[in-house]
Amino acid sequence: MQRTGTTRRSALTASGALALGALLTGCAGGTGSDRGAVPADARSASTRARTALRTAAARTSHALRARYAEVAAAHPATAGGLAPLSAAVGEHARAFSQDVPAPSAPAPAPSPTDARAALKELAAEELRVADERAGTLLTADPETARLLASVAAAGAVHAHLLTELAKEIAS
Repeated sequence: MQRTGTTRRSALTASGALALGALLTGCAGGTGSDRGAVPADARSASTRARTALRTAAARTSHALRARYAEVAAAHPATAGGLAPLSAAVGEHARAFSQDVPAPSAPAPAPSPTDARAALKELAAEELRVADERAGTLLTADPETARLLASVAAAGAVHAHLLTELAKEIAS
């Protein structure tokens, strides 16, 4: 039996075709010379928002790296496993700081006396930061959004690796 009427697929295809047609015809209005032009105040607001987002992300990465150093110092048995993850977090901080001044990171909280608990807390912090970064994707410019998504994915992987390291470490 064949369906009749409008299906979801055909409605989406039609709306996509309409949007593409509107984009190609340049329905932004105005003359050809001002079509697509962004006012200077909108550009500067966009630049300020981008800088603020990257600065906050850099600050978070610097704080996370300090947390890694704190855990490694408090629990030397974890230092070997934490070193590559800490280095990656440092690279993330540098990537976010590329176009903005490097912010100062707050002092990390003291690490728990138990190595497993410290690693589990660090994993939870990585997940919290990854979720926070994923939550800002919709408000970020395309380049920053790609960077945030990549770093958030890396943070989720770090959380998994930290959880696995916690299982391997003898307290």
